[in-house]
Amino acid sequence: MSSQEIKEHVKKRYTEHAMRAQSSCGCGASCCGTPSTDTYAKRVGYTAEELSNLPEEAVGAAAGCGNPTAIAGLREGETVLDLGSGGGIDVILAAQRVGPKGKAIGVDMTDEMISLANKNAAEAGVENVEFRKGDIEELPVENGSVDVIISNCVINLAPDKDRVFAEAYRVLKPGGRFIVSDIVTDGGLPDHVKNDLDSWAGCVAGAIDSREYVKKLKEAGFTEVEELSRRGSGGIYSAEIQGFKPVSGLDCC
Repeated sequence: MSSQEIKEHVKKRYTEHAMRAQSSCGCGASCCGTPSTDTYAKRVGYTAEELSNLPEEAVGAAAGCGNPTAIAGLREGETVLDLGSGGGIDVILAAQRVGPKGKAIGVDMTDEMISLANKNAAEAGVENVEFRKGDIEELPVENGSVDVIISNCVINLAPDKDRVFAEAYRVLKPGGRFIVSDIVTDGGLPDHVKNDLDSWAGCVAGAIDSREYVKKLKEAGFTEVEELSRRGSGGIYSAEIQGFKPVSGLDCC
């Protein structure tokens, strides 16, 4: 199973997810057996106040495992980059937090998600946003141009996590922050799971041990790398992980 096969399967799954989110009932609505579109979003950490200011389709497209904007300490005027922005829920929230002097950028590899995100941003009335098509292993973002990187249950989907972390380090400004929600494991996964495409698209097969996650971030150059919290059971967890790009090259040693 090649990296390209994994990416194509993940892309297909999330194209379908974007299309469901735009259906009359929404992905999380009663058609999926839950009472409202915000049930899933609340379960992974979004507040009722946050959700009340978001378009229904942005909430319905939510497929994350946390709420990175809630822990990123976003400040007015900052530039925020969301890796794997999906229907735009975290980009919209980030844009609201950084204000008109700041900017929120989302990168996603799925045309349908980018279209949905642009629609949701327009409906939310936020103008300080931009959605770019791209691969998080090869970001369409300039060197040293963003203050904060967030991501929500997406990095586990990338076959080459070393490349993702290297790219994140490249585009961050010195002193920039990397704060993500992602799926991690406590130990390895069996081969039959790691080699299953549906398990990749389901945010399981690509998850790595949390200690390896931290190690890879440090090897990419990040400092003060820390797993802030985790929830879950059975050896598979949703975790919040942070790291910082040193202000100067000397700080990494």
